[in-house]
Amino acid sequence: QRDQINMVRWLQKAANALGGGLFLAMFIVFLVQITARFGFNKPLPWTDEAAVILYIWVILWAATAVVPEREHVVFDLVWNSVGYRTRQAMRIVGNLMVGCLSLVAIPASWDYVKFMGREGSPVLDVPFSWIFLPFVLLLISLVLRSAWNVWDAIRGKGLETELRL
Repeated sequence: QRDQINMVRWLQKAANALGGGLFLAMFIVFLVQITARFGFNKPLPWTDEAAVILYIWVILWAATAVVPEREHVVFDLVWNSVGYRTRQAMRIVGNLMVGCLSLVAIPASWDYVKFMGREGSPVLDVPFSWIFLPFVLLLISLVLRSAWNVWDAIRGKGLETELRL
């Protein structure tokens, strides 16, 4: 069990490092863009495109692997006003809905991502499949996270009065 905990910590650190690297790259591209545009009056078209691509990756990667679920915005007025069994049912049903909808969306989303690989971005010619890939990763993450939450709810974990998914 200690090895599993260490593996999870290592994976979380790797996910955080990748997210931080993506954000740093986006920030550097943004600085290059500002410097070129306002410092030298020579806008660089590739910086706009790179910033948008990196922004998509940063947002979807953070939602997938960096931001803990308990840090996501939740509406817990009803959750805090009901009993243990109702919270358990709400958690199971809610996570089943999210997980099942995400699971159903994966094949069509993957087909679309593969289809978009035929075209590239206008300036950098990055295949659109690489640009939209993190959306599929997000869906897979939602399926896995929802399954884990259903399992926890069945075992009675995470059902304290204050919502902590």
